[in-house]
Amino acid sequence: MRIGALVFDNPVFLAPMAGVTDTAYRVIARAMGCPLAFAEMVSSQGIHYRNEHTMKMLRTEPSERPIAMQIFAKSAAMAAEAAAYIEALGTADILDFNMGCPAPKVVKNGEGSALMRTPKKAEEILTAVRRATKLPFTVKMRLGWDDDSRNAVEIARMAEAVGVDAVAVHGRTRAQFYSGHADYAAIAEVKRAVGIPVIVSGDIRRPMDLKRALEITGADAVMIGRGAQGNPWIFPQLIHWLQTGAELPPPTLAERAQVILRHLDLLVGYKGEYVGIREMRKHAAWYTRGLAGSAELRERFNRALSREEFVSILHEAWDLPI
Repeated sequence: MRIGALVFDNPVFLAPMAGVTDTAYRVIARAMGCPLAFAEMVSSQGIHYRNEHTMKMLRTEPSERPIAMQIFAKSAAMAAEAAAYIEALGTADILDFNMGCPAPKVVKNGEGSALMRTPKKAEEILTAVRRATKLPFTVKMRLGWDDDSRNAVEIARMAEAVGVDAVAVHGRTRAQFYSGHADYAAIAEVKRAVGIPVIVSGDIRRPMDLKRALEITGADAVMIGRGAQGNPWIFPQLIHWLQTGAELPPPTLAERAQVILRHLDLLVGYKGEYVGIREMRKHAAWYTRGLAGSAELRERFNRALSREEFVSILHEAWDLPI
């Protein structure tokens, strides 16, 4: 599968997720074999005003490459400026534009999936971005705003016409948020409508999900979102299945503990102890979700204030020599 000049033999990508796919998690996912990680979305307006938090979000590590940096905007000028700025930084290999985020605070500003309600405006923005950067350019979107206005095929055709290199489609409308099931048949319509690569997103958590998604959609790649939360092992599992048709065993408790502490150390290193510890709480809950005693573990993680407490919690729960 090709995006611009980049070629991926095992196209199982990490989706952009706000508050999740920061540098720490991307480093872990890439170490697990994920061939391409999409960074959490970055505000074009924040780049324009050189917002301190936004600038930190643009930092990447050499071990992450290749990486896709995602921006969102409601203005063609702001989007183009952000695209040019990111290219000039030299830390991203792909530029992605967000037309799929359903969050109310994003949509109310006319950004994210709200742009699917205004195709002409979306076209202006994508055209401006394409002219502003030579980076491979992708777009992530949904099926449409709601069931009465499904226009993913129209948007994808427009994106291809203005020079977008690939489109990722989450198989739900904005109205659905994350309820119901991803509509792979609708993504298949997008795939048949365009010549550029199509990436399928939604409800892929295990090899049989991957098989079904690819068979129905005919997509060129998959993008893993919620299925990767607390589960970077999903990448070697899915890639191994693609290569061999066999399934890998789930991670052991010792392997989980090792990655939890590695993730914590990365967060603290990038964001400081106070922020890193607190952000790790949700990740630790995801890492242990579905395991025996996970509810009690989540409560204990939510009270943890230091690395030593995380070690103690894991040691007591799983009797591991950490």
